[in-house]
Amino acid sequence: MQIAFAIGLLGVYIGWRGIIAKMTGFYDMAGAFKYLLFGIVSGMIFAVASDEMILQFAVIESKLNIIYAFIVSLIIGASESALVMFLLGRPKIVSLRASTPYGWTLGLGMGAMITSVLIVRLFDPVLPGSEFSGFDAISIVIALSIAVIACLGNALISTYQGVGILTSTRFKTFYVSTLCRGVLILGLIFVLWQPLIIIFFSTVIFYYWPTAQTKWLPLGMTPAASQAFRRTMRQDEKIRIAANNRVRGERVENTQELLDIDSEE
Repeated sequence: MQIAFAIGLLGVYIGWRGIIAKMTGFYDMAGAFKYLLFGIVSGMIFAVASDEMILQFAVIESKLNIIYAFIVSLIIGASESALVMFLLGRPKIVSLRASTPYGWTLGLGMGAMITSVLIVRLFDPVLPGSEFSGFDAISIVIALSIAVIACLGNALISTYQGVGILTSTRFKTFYVSTLCRGVLILGLIFVLWQPLIIIFFSTVIFYYWPTAQTKWLPLGMTPAASQAFRRTMRQDEKIRIAANNRVRGERVENTQELLDIDSEE
């Protein structure tokens, strides 16, 4: 149980370090952390519901076919999307334009909890029908993959809902996110029996990761903060290039040119 929870939190760490940590100073980090806790608390409720209603009742006990199992996953996904829309759409959050960064951390928390529940099942050596259950090297690799997919997948979906709130398309994003959550929930459960499903979800996450970094999350900044962030990113890139090209033992000349920042905006 402790190992499963620790692996679930590893997905949170990757998602936090991958995006949010790079934007420290441009977002309200205290608020983002609070929404991470909201995601952990609410995510455990949805994770238990997914475990009992789909994994146990539909898959293990075979009391529901795939169509009804997908309908149940859509209902759970709709409940998650409704909660996310409520939390990210509050007037105070919208006025701060914090719906996207808060959505990212909220999704990380939700993903960590379903990860923990699924990994507990995966590490159970008597999981019916699974050739990969038990505690060994293969199951640990599968567990780590589930952690990354669940956390980043939920974070991307919740951030997308935040974009919908800021662009006045919240109902469109609600329906799309409900479908995505339903597919993600059912897919993560089937990973316990068919790990190759990981490839599909990894491809989708890899495709949308740059969009989240360059478009969705910066949308949550004020115009001044967004301009300062882009300026900082350009400066960091110039410093990185200068460091890579520097010859050790030689004096660096024209450092001012390296630190000049484009003023196209």
